[in-house]
Amino acid sequence: MDRPTGVFVTQIPPDFGQWDELHSLIMRAFAYMDGVIDPPSSAHLLTAAKLKEKAKQETGFLALQGARIVGCAFVLERPDDFYIGKLAVEPDFRGQGIGRLLMRAAEEIAVSRGKGAIELQTRIELSANHSAFARLGFGETERTAHEGYDRPTSITMRKVLP
Repeated sequence: MDRPTGVFVTQIPPDFGQWDELHSLIMRAFAYMDGVIDPPSSAHLLTAAKLKEKAKQETGFLALQGARIVGCAFVLERPDDFYIGKLAVEPDFRGQGIGRLLMRAAEEIAVSRGKGAIELQTRIELSANHSAFARLGFGETERTAHEGYDRPTSITMRKVLP
């Protein structure tokens, strides 16, 4: 898929100051999960200040159309791979390849740092996400339960990189 018109991906710069806007994007992007997944999304625990702190520990990526933030992802470097979290695309921009661009950025940083894989988790109830990640080359590696649950609540998916 080609790049969506006028959208590019960049790392969150050190002087980034749009944390409230980024927080709002994540909340809009994750809102469809409310009432669908149990337990509720950890996105509800985020604040602009927590995102700013997250960016000190992880590499954040922004998908921008002009000055507008239309997507984001955070990647955490681990010993053997990168973990992708808080992948979010503005709801009215879904289906345009923005998630694919953000995932490509995650893959590129992983390869540049000698990692052999990228990994993520998706909720058990979100079958459309499972399919989307499978189309991007991810395969299921395990199912886990959140604390206090006696059934699987998340699926771990991994993509081995060339």
